[in-house]
Amino acid sequence: MKNIPVMIPHIGKEEVEMMAKAVESGWVAQGPMVAEFEKGVSAHENKKFGVATTSCTTALHLALVALGVKEGQDVIVPSFTFVATPNSVMYTKAEPVFVDVDEKTYNMKVSSLEEKISKDYILKNGKLINKKTNNILTGVIAVNLFGLCADLERIKEITDKYNLFLLEDSACAFGAKINGKYEGSFGKMSCLSFHPRKSITTGEGGMVLTDDEELNNTLKKLRSHAASVSEVNRHLNKGYLLPEFNELGYNYRMTDIQAGMGLAQLLKFEDITEKRRKIASIYDEKLKKVEFLDVPYVPEGFYHTYQSYVCMLNYKKLGLSSIKEGKEFRNKLMGFLDDNKIATRVGTHATHMLGLYKEKYNLKEEDLMGAYACDSLSITLPLYYTLTEEDQDYIIDKILEGYKEIIGE
Repeated sequence: MKNIPVMIPHIGKEEVEMMAKAVESGWVAQGPMVAEFEKGVSAHENKKFGVATTSCTTALHLALVALGVKEGQDVIVPSFTFVATPNSVMYTKAEPVFVDVDEKTYNMKVSSLEEKISKDYILKNGKLINKKTNNILTGVIAVNLFGLCADLERIKEITDKYNLFLLEDSACAFGAKINGKYEGSFGKMSCLSFHPRKSITTGEGGMVLTDDEELNNTLKKLRSHAASVSEVNRHLNKGYLLPEFNELGYNYRMTDIQAGMGLAQLLKFEDITEKRRKIASIYDEKLKKVEFLDVPYVPEGFYHTYQSYVCMLNYKKLGLSSIKEGKEFRNKLMGFLDDNKIATRVGTHATHMLGLYKEKYNLKEEDLMGAYACDSLSITLPLYYTLTEEDQDYIIDKILEGYKEIIGE
């Protein structure tokens, strides 16, 4: 029996050699390799500045703090996203406000964003005021999920109209594009993840990208305890003197060991992406025989990097009558695949359904039906550099075998 995980990072001797180089240099904390990694990633995405962090979660938090987000403010987020997205808003003591997602793209539904603003806010003195809480709506986090950008052009039109910031959560979308423009080209900043399930990894790690020099300087200061002098500058000039600390900062620094891995991974990124896209195209073709699974949808002009290959179970094609029944079938199928050593995952959470947010805001599943459907019906199939076409055939054969077992054929 095969043993197929959902993801294997594409790591080789090059990563080991670069990490060893960092160790041998004696500079293993944040240093010259981090700076080199920041330059490489930002250059790839056509951004002026990159600020490496410990994770995308801390990148999001840092970006929101740099934008001045605080208590008494609202930030709109899509419900169907990893919990880190709304959590990052909560860290600032602001309130995340959930909107729905498109079931085809899994990304923010523009009509839901428009409806939320028009229904729940009133414009006073140039500011959008929450009718219930009196909080000021200050911005929107658009998540570019699974390697596909959200409808960022239309979202930006809305944020510009109301003078709101647009922050891109690109944890899964390094290299994703719309009509040739990379993620991060639409918002004030974008935030990346280098977790092992992402296309390239540093083990744990993240980065904020921006073209704004002032924001870049603020981010770099805040990630290192808001010290008045950076570690590098202190090392070069009177390192025995401690810096001043005049504001609240954080320890969100990446190490040179992690950056060494990242630099080696970055050299492989184009090859990794093309391989993942090829595997995705093979899935697209072969899954035509599995009528009850809808393959990932890619709008015209969008470049999908396939951080994950996420399908939707079409419960109507199974003759089922509800999302709930579809979820029960989906879970049985995932269980069958797991018994056969094929790892799968739910796409991600509908965060408005999680206990923390469901209870805090008195939310119901049906409040955001798109997110509810994606949470209940999505299934992530294995996708990684060394996955073979033979492996894909085996996965699809087992999906069909599981289908027959579940329906009792």
